[in-house]
Amino acid sequence: MATYVLIPGAASGPWYWHLVEAELRGRGHDVVAVDLPCDDDSAGLDEYADAVVEAVGDRSDLILVAHSFGGFTAPLVCDRLPVDLLVMLQAQIPAPGESPGQWWAATGYEQARREQDERDGRQPDDETALFFHDTPPELAAEADKHTRGQSATPMTKPWPLAAWPDVPTKFLLARDDRFFPAAFMRRIVRERLGITPDEIPGDHCLMLGHPTEVADRLEAYRTGK
Repeated sequence: MATYVLIPGAASGPWYWHLVEAELRGRGHDVVAVDLPCDDDSAGLDEYADAVVEAVGDRSDLILVAHSFGGFTAPLVCDRLPVDLLVMLQAQIPAPGESPGQWWAATGYEQARREQDERDGRQPDDETALFFHDTPPELAAEADKHTRGQSATPMTKPWPLAAWPDVPTKFLLARDDRFFPAAFMRRIVRERLGITPDEIPGDHCLMLGHPTEVADRLEAYRTGK
């Protein structure tokens, strides 16, 4: 049995993981869906990592799964706890010394998003089409009720690690994501992790639209199959 530690992205919380959590518990694993202090202006990335460490407690056999902005927190946890595997699920990949606020310009994100929006013909204010176009409508509507405030505090300070942690790392890419376009993410994964991502269908919140496929991939990573 493994302990899956599920780290949410910005302005979100444990609810976004509830379907994947059920899948993993049904396969006999312990699961910790972490509640980060995302709406607390006194909390930065160190406090986010503290929240994960506290939620894990004395559990072992840890597999960290980080979504989106959770990619800035998960490596910090790897520096504090014995983690067997880190899975980046359509997650931002930080560079040493780069703040989360600098990530967008440093990676060329704005141009990639502009080109993706042009291909999609998306209206600028249609956030459902941006984040949830491949999510069942009832889940997309429910997700809107679980959106939280996101403090700017974690965005300002440089990411503190000098290098990526010495932990086996996988990247699972959502190939239909309009927020983090697939070609953009493939490049960032190659440049910053030196690996080729694995890909499955899904929008930015693929854990809602494809929970079984996500759980299947996590289990394949765990068993090495």
